[in-house]
Amino acid sequence: MSAGPGAAAAPPVGLDDVRAAARLLEGVVRTTPLEPSAALSELVGGPVLLKCENLQHAGSFKIRGAYTRMCRLSAEERERGVVAASAGNHAQGVALAARLLGIRSTVWMPAGAALPKVEATRRYGATVHQAGSTVDEALVHAAAHSRATGAVLIHPFDHRDVVAGQGTVGLELVEQAAAAGHDLRTVVVCTGGGGLVAGVAAALSALAPGVRVVGAQAEGAAAYPASLAAGAPVTLDRMATMADGIAIGRPGDVPFGLVRDLVDEVVTVSEESLSRALLLLLERSKLLVEPAGAAAAAALLEHPGAFEPPVAVVLSGGNVDPLLLLRVVRHGLAAAGRYLGCRVQVPDRPGALSGVLALLAEADANVLEVFHTRTTTTLAVDEVEIGLQLETRGHEHAAAVLEALAGAGVRVVG
Repeated sequence: MSAGPGAAAAPPVGLDDVRAAARLLEGVVRTTPLEPSAALSELVGGPVLLKCENLQHAGSFKIRGAYTRMCRLSAEERERGVVAASAGNHAQGVALAARLLGIRSTVWMPAGAALPKVEATRRYGATVHQAGSTVDEALVHAAAHSRATGAVLIHPFDHRDVVAGQGTVGLELVEQAAAAGHDLRTVVVCTGGGGLVAGVAAALSALAPGVRVVGAQAEGAAAYPASLAAGAPVTLDRMATMADGIAIGRPGDVPFGLVRDLVDEVVTVSEESLSRALLLLLERSKLLVEPAGAAAAAALLEHPGAFEPPVAVVLSGGNVDPLLLLRVVRHGLAAAGRYLGCRVQVPDRPGALSGVLALLAEADANVLEVFHTRTTTTLAVDEVEIGLQLETRGHEHAAAVLEALAGAGVRVVG
């Protein structure tokens, strides 16, 4: 656990705050399982444990911080209601906490928020408005709503009560790992605005100061590396990632100080690694995790030698749009060599296509799609280009399929 220049001052959130939050959350949240991952353990070379917050009430860790913040509101504040901004997970956490506490809730979500997340938030009882294209833009509308109506703004990450609530994840995983006989050396946490990783670090800095805490951000929405380099929160000019749950353009002031002082490193992961991680968790661990929730696992896929085991990986959420899941799974399959797209050029005569298909059958490649092109300048008058979408068993098999085609004299052009 690192200690930066600001570590001498009392942190805004400490172990006592996290333990107090845990008492508030008794009977409200699940103690989510800490499951071993054989696939990631083999990759890293030692035990890897998955903290399954995707199995939490409302599908993510967010209920922890939202409930902690809201149950401390005064009677007068509760009467005014609450307002929040979120891409989906905090929205559902706030809506569920509000229902449990009997508080009226309003949530602002980006215009492109996943429909299942919007509908789930409404089902928990919140009034939902959509505006802007990012959580940061939706937050502007939520703040304006708060000023206009008096509703209390429940920030998704930039409040000490929220950070303390999220930190209860750290309490649980340390206790669960010890009960399973593991002396944790590294904890990797999905990171957006920083509330979760800050809370976990606040707990671990007191309970297990020798544990290395690492944040994992999508490289297309990574506000922390530049902010840490600058010494203060920096706003990103643009973001582009499938991991909408951690697509935050500016770190929160409260979590930033904790991350700066207590988190050892923040790494970034590619979109390909996010999709591969989601697919691995689905196939090997039978866990449905959204792209944002898989960022910590993606970090292990990208840098397996960088994390000393035993490693705990926090899977922060599982609220994924089925349409996005379909695209991500297909992308993940392609990244894993399970899909192969190629184009071949053959003589335009009867039997040419069947000959190619016979070669593919012999190579044990399953044909998913076939399309023809006859009008391109790269073809001779008597040639046809055949586009193929194939199902393969991995990168080695895909390479063997291409070699089989080329070895039979078929011209592969892409």
